[in-house]
Amino acid sequence: MESHFFATMSRMKYIERWALMRNARQENLSEHALEVAMIAHALCVIGRVRYGRELYAEKAALIALYHDASEIITGDMPTPVKYANGGIRDAYKEVEAAAEKRLLQQLPVDLRPAYETVFSGEDTESDRYMRKLVKAADKLSALIKCIEEEAAGNTEFRTAGDSTRKKLDEMAEAFPEVRDFMTEFLPSYGKTLDELL
Repeated sequence: MESHFFATMSRMKYIERWALMRNARQENLSEHALEVAMIAHALCVIGRVRYGRELYAEKAALIALYHDASEIITGDMPTPVKYANGGIRDAYKEVEAAAEKRLLQQLPVDLRPAYETVFSGEDTESDRYMRKLVKAADKLSALIKCIEEEAAGNTEFRTAGDSTRKKLDEMAEAFPEVRDFMTEFLPSYGKTLDELL
């Protein structure tokens, strides 16, 4: 029987992010998912190596790859709209859940359980902590986009960068993995290749 799941996932490359902003360089959902996956993986490695947490970096990377998959159906809802008030936020969460369910239904029945845990998670302390790190990785990716846009001379992202950095500073108080990433890795973003090498 034919399954459309992976063909649908491949359409992430057509979903442009930051629709309300003037971009020096467009970013699509595939690029974003890859960056979030790499950062989530790193946060979990930091948590395991430095803080002795029972975290599975490979699973975090997988969750991050699919974390915005519902946007293939819903599109990228701009943050100021999505979080304008509790009613809109809750309604959008329902729309996202319905979109994820629709995507999962594209899989053969025998494969669905493996992907359901990626989309919805398991109710363990370790899984909940790891998913919070994936959310932090998502925020870090947003901040990186702001840094890169400003480095390209685009001041359009200044306010978004300031508010995202503030949220990340708050997250860093609760999650030392985030603090470590921001201290050790974030300063390199926005540099030229010559400066990095």
